[in-house]
Amino acid sequence: PSTLRHPPCRSCAFPSVAMLRSLPRAARVLGSPQISHMPRRHMASDPTDGKGKKLVLAYSGGLDTSTQLRWLADKGYEVVAFTANLGQGGGMNDEDFSGIEAKAKASGASKAYVVDLQEDFVKNYVFPIIRANAIYESRYLLGTSLARPCITKMQVAIAQKEACHYISHGSTGKGNDQVRFELSTYALKAGLECVVPWRIPEFYNKFQGRQDLLAYAKERGIPIAMDAGNRPPYSMDDNMFHISFESGILEDPAATAPDSCHKYTKPLESCKETPDDVQILFEKGDPVKVINMGTKEEATTPANILKMLNRLGGDHAIGRIDIVENRYVGIKSRGVYETPGGTILREAHLDLEALTLDREVLRVRDSMSLKYSELVYNGFWFSPEMEFLQNSMDFAQRHVNGEVRLRLFRGCARALGRSSPNSLYNMDMVSMDVEGGFDVSHSEGFIRTQARRLQAYRNMAYPNGRELPPVA
Repeated sequence: PSTLRHPPCRSCAFPSVAMLRSLPRAARVLGSPQISHMPRRHMASDPTDGKGKKLVLAYSGGLDTSTQLRWLADKGYEVVAFTANLGQGGGMNDEDFSGIEAKAKASGASKAYVVDLQEDFVKNYVFPIIRANAIYESRYLLGTSLARPCITKMQVAIAQKEACHYISHGSTGKGNDQVRFELSTYALKAGLECVVPWRIPEFYNKFQGRQDLLAYAKERGIPIAMDAGNRPPYSMDDNMFHISFESGILEDPAATAPDSCHKYTKPLESCKETPDDVQILFEKGDPVKVINMGTKEEATTPANILKMLNRLGGDHAIGRIDIVENRYVGIKSRGVYETPGGTILREAHLDLEALTLDREVLRVRDSMSLKYSELVYNGFWFSPEMEFLQNSMDFAQRHVNGEVRLRLFRGCARALGRSSPNSLYNMDMVSMDVEGGFDVSHSEGFIRTQARRLQAYRNMAYPNGRELPPVA
């Protein structure tokens, strides 16, 4: 009985008292078949004792994860480093991954993987949120959020191949990314545990600032560039879909972001002075081709489509926002985000949907988009509710086929025209010059029917009539 008085934990297969009470009486007996199947995870035990333990670390090659790799190896862990190529640089100034495997091994890794996930990232994570019109708190296009499940899925696959029972990442204990990485891990495979240095007292007490990390790197021979005095006063995280700027001087929400916070987009005052017109073709809600109508340049693969739109949108200062958002962990944070290609795709997709989706389907989809966005932001990409929503979204996209032409100029992506073989638009029906099968005499009955409830409310709430403005 005493073992059932504590809440369930990762190292314990016993259910809580509340859980037991929710089960049928026969299932409350320990050993009952209805609860004996509960999986027992590998115990993390003392995270500072890595002897005999093997883990996969999500490794960027920067100071933080290089220091964490060495520290974990010093604690006895066998560390397999994994670096995801998500198109960092966005197609404008792509990151060079050629030396990162050697760097990981020099920092203490027994093995290193560098995996090109660019097409997978765009096709299976970026395009779904475009189809769903996902946007968090009406402004954020979820660029960091949707990268985490993509990274984690490959990280878990590597853990399975390498017979690792532990996963590690470099996220801090205050941010959203720790939640996203770990919820995805636990959703994808049983038996894995997460070892997170920034939540281990011995680690965060030892490394209280960047100088502590640099000193350790020098002491342990970690191949990392030492500060040259010109480090940006903020942190950055990027992939092919977007780049984010946070922390440092940006922690003050009243502070104006410096001009150096422009990597994917040009400042508005120095953007291109002539417009670019593009045509984007869609099939079932996915962009399948982009054409620069001026230069005739084309892109047809998911990654190339996004990179091409990034370059064009960046030249016209499209897709840059500076916002305060609500983190899932319960605090507000300020971020500057640049998402040029994603912003263009969203505008084009919304425009084509207006032509091809039924009004009520569109409204229901919009109501679901809000929940969808929250799930992506909060780390529930692999949840049952997300699976349900994605299937619903994709069903609604069956007829979102066609093309949209846009003009890119001075921070805006403005539609020039659109067409679709599945268009619900009837030119004759809306024409002021053609009857088109619309009997205008029916409009009076429609209006009177719609007015019934308005009149009923007026008679109840305002029996003497609503107050009207004086007439001079």
